[in-house]
Amino acid sequence: MLNKMSVNVSSDTERQSGHELYMFNDVVNSLSWSNITLTVEDRLTKKPKDLVSNVGGYVKAEVLALMGPSGSGKTTLLNILAGRASGTSGTVAVNDARVSTPVYKKLTSFVEQEDALVGSLTVRETMNFAARLALPRSVLKNEKGSRVQSLIDSFGLKKQADTLIGTPIRKGISGGQKRRVSVASQLITAPKILFLDEPTSGLDSVASFEVISLLKKYAQQHQLIVVASIHQPSAATFKLFGKLLLLSQGQTCYFGPVPDVAPYFASLAMPVPDLMNPSEHILDLTNTDFDSEDDEGNITAQRLLTIQSAWKAHGNTQNRVSSRLEKSETLAGSQGPGLAHDLGIPITLLHRLFLKSYRDIVTYWIRVAMYMGLAVMMGTVWLRLSTIQKDIQSFVNALFFGSAFLSFMAVAYVPAFLEDRAIFVKERANGLYGPLSFVVSNFLIGLPFLFLISILFAAVTYWLINFRPDATAFLIHVMWLFLDLVAAESLVVLVSSLFPNFIIALALVAFANGLWMSVGGFLVPTGSLNVFWRYVFHYIDYQAYVFRGMMVNEFDGRTYSCAGNVVTGCSCAYESELSGQCKIDGKAVLQYYDYPTGQLAKTVGIMIGIIAVYRVLGYLALRFRK
Repeated sequence: MLNKMSVNVSSDTERQSGHELYMFNDVVNSLSWSNITLTVEDRLTKKPKDLVSNVGGYVKAEVLALMGPSGSGKTTLLNILAGRASGTSGTVAVNDARVSTPVYKKLTSFVEQEDALVGSLTVRETMNFAARLALPRSVLKNEKGSRVQSLIDSFGLKKQADTLIGTPIRKGISGGQKRRVSVASQLITAPKILFLDEPTSGLDSVASFEVISLLKKYAQQHQLIVVASIHQPSAATFKLFGKLLLLSQGQTCYFGPVPDVAPYFASLAMPVPDLMNPSEHILDLTNTDFDSEDDEGNITAQRLLTIQSAWKAHGNTQNRVSSRLEKSETLAGSQGPGLAHDLGIPITLLHRLFLKSYRDIVTYWIRVAMYMGLAVMMGTVWLRLSTIQKDIQSFVNALFFGSAFLSFMAVAYVPAFLEDRAIFVKERANGLYGPLSFVVSNFLIGLPFLFLISILFAAVTYWLINFRPDATAFLIHVMWLFLDLVAAESLVVLVSSLFPNFIIALALVAFANGLWMSVGGFLVPTGSLNVFWRYVFHYIDYQAYVFRGMMVNEFDGRTYSCAGNVVTGCSCAYESELSGQCKIDGKAVLQYYDYPTGQLAKTVGIMIGIIAVYRVLGYLALRFRK
């Protein structure tokens, strides 16, 4: 009978239980799986389709290669074995016993195909932060970095320990060294079982051999079980693996020792040609993408059916594993409190984000340069405006342009956040922390940088343009710029969390800013907006509140001279109580835009509410998006 295998962690507490690996002192001798099947609905035929069908295997402390042509199911199987796929039938066992999900999470670690690393950190810093996030404080205190140094030495990174990982602007370590850092950082918790998705992807044959060789050596020294999906290794790299599980169309074509691959296929009258890489040969045999005849007239699909049938007749691994599991019992384990309640996690994330933000010019410093360039441009275009009637509109234009473009240029934060999000996704999947810690630390780390941008921008533009010459008014102006930037960045976080694609996120953020400009109350006065745009979008437009706040700050209590004079006759564009004195009360300008005074606290409260809503929605997007 098939056992339903629950491979998804069901709660935040269970996710965090992976950190209590140190509490599980039993030695892991084997990993086995039986009757693993994952069935989905075919998009074209709408019929059930097996991505993986009745796959079994058994591996001890060695390196197992999962191979197969594209679409064979190797990545699917890897995700199932790592507990990252739901809706799966079958059983996975450790030491021939089924284990609960929390215990299994403690025993395993997963290395993604892509190197999700912070490019502005050094190798040693990357490892140190991995230790601080993954290990309990007691372990950190007792071992004092010895585990980090041991891994750096074991993976041949001693000379690169103080070298940056590398960013698009600053060169760092090589691709092969990045893969070694990725693997080493996942071994910081000393897992018993390590899963790797295409660990040699994007590497040349020399770098691939280097990565697998070091991994094999480490596995032998520490009795580590390693399961790695791999596409087409070189002959030298292929020989490093202890066992091979070959899949095609979701079914097993071979499972056993790598040295036995050539003899087995020779027994099927499909020998490996002289001087040919065995891995390349078996992938050719099992690839059905190109349905053609071989030299002996065999159709590829027929040949694959022969290989799969031969293995079913030959292999007894499935039955052996199934019989063991029928007699086994489920291991229970203490979940422990987890790190969800550990304040050290947000602090560690803040420290890492600060180093990234400070060192990586893409995150904030390019934006600082852009904003300062905009400030100089604005200050010289709207240079020293006078308090006369014809300059009133110029003051209004300057306020709108400055606030709107500060918000619009927040699109530059999209790539930096997507990088942070990719790292979060990897670390969350390995149970290091949840979305709340990430969202809180991401929000807090941006505040000082955004305030710095606000104060620098205002220091240039405010006095050059000749806004209201008052210290309090200046500080309020800075406050509105700051709230504008925080809201804009919060919008970027929300959109990028919902659509984690650079082009899509960039386009949507730009579109949203264009929408906010249109309905903000400047291009079309609020009273003139039709019902739909006013009540659906205007009142949730943070730019509208920023513009309103800046307008009130500038025009409330300031007077302007009308055209002409008292003797020859005045022509005041805005009628006010001061018209008889040939002056315009700034409140008259505010009345034209329908902006009431004395609502500073209310408007600020609305802005804070909008920012909070953006951040909460961003958290929910990260929380529920898999």
